[in-house]
Amino acid sequence: MNTATGTTHCDDLAKALEAFREHGPLLERWGTELARRLGSGARLLVAGNGGSAAQAQHLTAELVGRYRDDRPPFSAVALHADTSSTTAIANDYGVQEVFARQTAAHGRPGDVLLLLSTSGASANLLTAAEAAHRLGMTVWALTGRAPNPLQLGADDALCADAPVAATVQELHLVAVHMLCEAFDQAVERGEAGHRAPGHGIDGKPAADGRPGAASRPDADGRPGVVGRLVGRARTVGRTPAPGAPVAPRKGHA
Repeated sequence: MNTATGTTHCDDLAKALEAFREHGPLLERWGTELARRLGSGARLLVAGNGGSAAQAQHLTAELVGRYRDDRPPFSAVALHADTSSTTAIANDYGVQEVFARQTAAHGRPGDVLLLLSTSGASANLLTAAEAAHRLGMTVWALTGRAPNPLQLGADDALCADAPVAATVQELHLVAVHMLCEAFDQAVERGEAGHRAPGHGIDGKPAADGRPGAASRPDADGRPGVVGRLVGRARTVGRTPAPGAPVAPRKGHA
């Protein structure tokens, strides 16, 4: 491979990253606002096509799971990840409606819809933006070069200035991580509304305000549900220690 050709991609990315730095304040503002809304009970809906779908789903994974340090989970849903809904809607209503109909189903006033598109011209994303606005949602967009239709149809947009789609997608990944960093910092500062307490695996608030209370001891000192299951799994197939009592085996009559 020609050396110049082999490094062209890296050169394009490095050049684009220099200009991308100017979006830092915007991403910090998005992260802080998102922490405030999700912490107060709102939800983030995201969508994209192809590689942008992967980037969008990366974001939801960081929010529902965690980015770096442990913290409570927050509600974030990747619309394109529901393959049964997307294919059914595409079949019955047309591809243009796959995200708009899901937005209408799941979105509420005050929620945020984040749309990712390298071209900024995907019809199904533009239709989703219209549906979100009708519901009173806020629409953010991560796109390629401005101007583009999605940028103009969103309440706020970050337009990555790069010549090819691959570089735009790489910049969008940087944006996702910067957004998560700003989000976590806002949560740590206590700006995440009233949602600070964690939730147990059964969806109910943890007794001590931390996630995973079901794995800790019950009030009577016995291991929680998860603890009992893990303990049982660890003992399956083990040979009892010499002198240890052996529980009677249940046989068939």
